[in-house]
Amino acid sequence: MKEILNHLFEHKTLSKGEAKEVLTDIASNKYNASQMVAFMTAYCMRSITVEELEGFRDAMLELCIKVELPGYKTIDVCGTGGDGKDTFNISTLSTFVVAGAGYHVVKHGNYGVSSGCGSSNVMEALGYRFHSDKAQLKREIDEAGICFLHAPLFHPAMKTVAPLRKELAVKTFFNILGPMVNPAFPTHQFVGVYSLELARLYNYLYQKTNKRFVIVHGLEGYDEISLTGPFKIYANEQERIVQVHEIGFELLKLKDIKSGKDVNASAKIIIDVLNNKATAAQTNVVIANSAMAIQCMEPQLSFEECVAKAQESLLAGKALKSLNTLLAL
Repeated sequence: MKEILNHLFEHKTLSKGEAKEVLTDIASNKYNASQMVAFMTAYCMRSITVEELEGFRDAMLELCIKVELPGYKTIDVCGTGGDGKDTFNISTLSTFVVAGAGYHVVKHGNYGVSSGCGSSNVMEALGYRFHSDKAQLKREIDEAGICFLHAPLFHPAMKTVAPLRKELAVKTFFNILGPMVNPAFPTHQFVGVYSLELARLYNYLYQKTNKRFVIVHGLEGYDEISLTGPFKIYANEQERIVQVHEIGFELLKLKDIKSGKDVNASAKIIIDVLNNKATAAQTNVVIANSAMAIQCMEPQLSFEECVAKAQESLLAGKALKSLNTLLAL
C-alpha cells in the first residue's frame, strides 16, 4: 500500500487493473485501518477516473455474494447520496411506488455516511430486518414486488471499510460505487448522482453494458429529481436537460423536501406519503422520480403515462401495500 499511496500522492492515477487489485486486497483485509483511510482520503481530494471507477466496480461485482433472480425484469432505484441537501428519502419511497405499480424492484442500500439517514437507516426504523437469505429475498420480490439488499451483507469490501467510513463521516468513492454494484445485477437502473462529472462517468460505463438505465442529476447539486430546478438526464438513447414545467410539475423550494430531524422523523415522512397524508410537495417529488423509474422500465410510454401509473400506485394504496407486505414477510 505504501507504493500505491505515494503514487496517488504524486497526483497519478491507477489503471483499471490496479484499481481492481487494490479493492480486492481491501476486501481481503490486507491493509490496516490507517492505510485504508489514507487511500479513501486521496479520492476525497481529487476526482476518480473512469478507469479507476471501472476497476473498483469490477472488483466489487466479482467479490459480491450474488443474488440470482433469473427470468425477472428488475430495477434498482437509488441515489449516490453525498449531495449535502438533506432531502427526505425520495428514492427509497419511490421504490415502493414503482413496486406498487407492478414492477420488480431490487433495492440496494446502506446506512448514511455523510448524512444520518440512508436507505438502510430508514428501512430499519420502519421495522425491516436485514438478511441475505436468497430464498426469502425471492419470496419478498414475488409477494411484495421488492426486496432490500443491505450492502454490507453482500459486499466484503464494504463490510471491511464500514466502520472507517462512519468515522470519516464524509462521502468517499464507495458512495459512487454503491449504485453500480447491486449484487442482484438488475436489468434496469434508475440512479441519481450528485455531480455532472459523475453523471458522465456513469453514462460512459453504463453504455458499455446491456442494462437499460436512466441517470439524473439536479443541476443545483441534487442526486435526484428535486423539482427545485432543471435536471439533466442521461439514458441509453438520450442526453438532455429538462425543465420542471416540461414534465408537468411546479417548482419547489429545498425546504419543501427536507428530511426529518432524525431517522424516526424521516420514517414518518415515508408513512405519511404512502398514506396520502403528506404535503403536495413531498408527494409530487416522489411521483416525479417514480415516473422516471417507470419510464426506464417502459421507455415506450410517455412521461405523462408514467406519472399516471405512479399516481395510481400511491393513491390506490398499492405502494403502501408493498411496504406492509415486505415488513410482514
